[in-house]
Amino acid sequence: MKKFQNFKGIVVPLDRSNVDTDAIIPKQFLKSVKRTGFGPNLFDEWRYLDKGEPGISIKERPLNNNFVLNQERYQGASILLTKKNFGCGSSREHAPWAILDYGIKSIIASSFADIFYNNCFKNGILPIVLEQREIENLFEKVKKNDGFNIHIDLVRQSIKLSSGYLISFEVDKYKKSCLINGLDEISQTLEKKDKIFSFEKKYKNVNPWLFEEIQI
Repeated sequence: MKKFQNFKGIVVPLDRSNVDTDAIIPKQFLKSVKRTGFGPNLFDEWRYLDKGEPGISIKERPLNNNFVLNQERYQGASILLTKKNFGCGSSREHAPWAILDYGIKSIIASSFADIFYNNCFKNGILPIVLEQREIENLFEKVKKNDGFNIHIDLVRQSIKLSSGYLISFEVDKYKKSCLINGLDEISQTLEKKDKIFSFEKKYKNVNPWLFEEIQI
């Protein structure tokens, strides 16, 4: 997992509440567990005018030009601004995979579904919870300014606008440390692999009978 400390990016607004994981990545695209290749099908039913299926080239599909991800002003966006209860529905981890594969590094909302929120941290995405008034303020600024961008500093837990205005946000200390150091749960375990191997060796010496082959 890549380290996350701070970055500057264009904001794309998704003015919807209760966006569920089936909207983020529809069920027909869940056949792969490679974590990559899902970006083209992020918000598939909203981005395209036809029904998407695995294996169909997106170059052959008609775009919904009214959807924000297809609008020229938001191309290259890496920060998703949305509303309450984002990521509700099923617990599919493919949802953050699709978001990250598209290029979104951070999601700002007034609230998240718990499982999705935790899955974001496990996949290198920073979900930020802000008060509703700050969310509405950001939506207004994005609407009025093409290429509206912000600077997110995870170390200082702040969002800085081009005007210099600062917004503070809260994040769990443990989750923050994992993102800053680029560690998921597997990486954290592997950091202690020498101690794990040492324990296994001692345990095998003390209890050799547990490791004997059973003769049938």
